[in-house]
Amino acid sequence: MPGGESLRKGEYYGHPRNQFWNILYSLYGEQPDVEYDKKVGFLKKKHIALWDVIKTCSREGSMDSNIVNEKVNDFDGLFSEYPGIGHVFFNGTKAYETFRKKTGFKYNGLTYTKLGSTSPANVVRWEERLKQWQIIKDTLERKQ
Repeated sequence: MPGGESLRKGEYYGHPRNQFWNILYSLYGEQPDVEYDKKVGFLKKKHIALWDVIKTCSREGSMDSNIVNEKVNDFDGLFSEYPGIGHVFFNGTKAYETFRKKTGFKYNGLTYTKLGSTSPANVVRWEERLKQWQIIKDTLERKQ
C-alpha cells in the first residue's frame, strides 16, 4: 500500500528515499527517469507488472506496521486476465504475509519470492539489497 508521499504524488514509490526505482533501473545499468510515466514505461518494456497486494486499508502514517483492516486486490481476476504471469515478487514482508494469509499460494504454475522492502524504514546496505533484487532480472532473462 503506498505511503503518504506516494499517495500525495499519485505515484508508486514516490518517496524520494524509497529505493524501488533506483534498484530496478540499476539492475539494467540505467539511471531512473524523472517522470513517472517514463518509469511506468520502463517497467512495461522490461515486462514487469506493478500491482498492490492490498486494495484498501486503514493506516495512520506510512508505516506498514500501522496497516489494519486490509482488503486484498482481486488476484483471481489478475491471473485470469494475464495468464503469462509466472512469478510474483513481493516488496517486503507486509505484502508477502498479507498475500499468504488472505489469498494464499494457490495458483498453479506461479512462483513466489519475498524480497526485502525498498522502504527507507528498512535499512539495508545498497549492495545487499541490489543483490537480492537481482532475481527479478535473472528470472525475466530465463523466460526469454
